[in-house]
Amino acid sequence: MTYFLEYTIPAASSDAEFEFPHDEINSGTTIPLAQTGAEVVHASDLPARTSIVGATVPEAKLEAEQLISHSSASEAALYFDPSESLGTGVGTLVATFTDSGGWQDTPGEDRQGSTF
Repeated sequence: MTYFLEYTIPAASSDAEFEFPHDEINSGTTIPLAQTGAEVVHASDLPARTSIVGATVPEAKLEAEQLISHSSASEAALYFDPSESLGTGVGTLVATFTDSGGWQDTPGEDRQGSTF
């Protein structure tokens, strides 16, 4: 089964931010910010969508929780997505996670007929 975890990585502190060079001419190249004249884009957080290996929802949740626990994210959403899209919100929402509440299942049925 193909699952994806979506979560947001916050900057290290409330006044910190991520910086990225924005250069449409040289897209796909990595250049240290100090060595480029490109416009710099600032972001207070980074959205992420990561593939999660798991044959069942409980296996996917376990793997996802390991990833969340090693990140600075405090909440996440687990999607079933057989199209393997990298688009935000693509697929069927299976469950959401918060540090304070753990997993909250979204009622539905997976492709194997198991209720989750």
